[in-house]
Amino acid sequence: MKSIASAPAKIILFGEHFVVHGTKAILAAIDKRVTVTSAFTDNKTIKVNSQLGTIEVPMSSSHEEVESEFRPFVYLANEMITSNQNVNGLEITINSDIPIGVGLGSSSACCVAATASISGLFKEVSSEENLKMSIKAEKTIFPDTSGADCTVCTYGGIIEYDKINGSKKNTDASNLNLLITNSMIPHSTKRSVEKVSKFKEDDEERFSQLCALETKLIDEVNIALKNKDLITLGLKMSENQKYLEEIQVSNDTLRGMIGSLKEISLGAKITGAGDGGCVIALVKDENLDKVPALLGKDKEYFSAKIDTNGVEWEKEK
Repeated sequence: MKSIASAPAKIILFGEHFVVHGTKAILAAIDKRVTVTSAFTDNKTIKVNSQLGTIEVPMSSSHEEVESEFRPFVYLANEMITSNQNVNGLEITINSDIPIGVGLGSSSACCVAATASISGLFKEVSSEENLKMSIKAEKTIFPDTSGADCTVCTYGGIIEYDKINGSKKNTDASNLNLLITNSMIPHSTKRSVEKVSKFKEDDEERFSQLCALETKLIDEVNIALKNKDLITLGLKMSENQKYLEEIQVSNDTLRGMIGSLKEISLGAKITGAGDGGCVIALVKDENLDKVPALLGKDKEYFSAKIDTNGVEWEKEK
């Protein structure tokens, strides 16, 4: 018997970095997915197969003993095995359409899908239970995770998040057509966060003003989403990008990509940490065939729709 689950990637539509300092952020699930397949074995091991490689460790191994990228899966396997002593071994296979390490929530989607897949060998769990366990799994890699990424990967659609109130489902915006473009520059979330904190220390007054502007912007974005007002939404994306430029998480490559897409997009901005990673742009379907000429051959890109399904699970005999 196999237990198969999949979960979507995510983007930050608005509010990255400022959310760390108390503003709201708006996140969305997109239609790129990771699929995790789990099965019982008689090998007395936990085996994990992925694009990053394969590991096979004894059943008694702690997640802390393995490389960081494999820790969530060993952690989840141990959690399930502890509750079900008659298990001999597990094999977990990860197949992903989500680019790794570019700010699209690959690790969060893996944790959400793996939780559903592994727990599904024993019983189907509720979305709430799945979310709680997937956040614990993600904390084995990122101890300070807010859980927002796992939340949007679990439930799909668009969510609004802030540090005090957590997350809530936002208006459905399935009419959004997004272009995701990879700068091909590796980024460090930790380094970008430290850079923003330094900006805040150097100019508390201006940073406070930017937080207030971001709060106002997100209120306006919520109205635009409700009204399916793509023109305003695109303008707000470009406005948000100006704030990200000011807190110095952009660079010449990202600015060049955004400038190149200006003639076919309603708005464009960094998504995630910045200093690399991806740019998102709001575009019309008929303009997608113009992208290669605008970006050149050295950039990866794909179109994306909002995923409204969230995590999905099935058993296969």
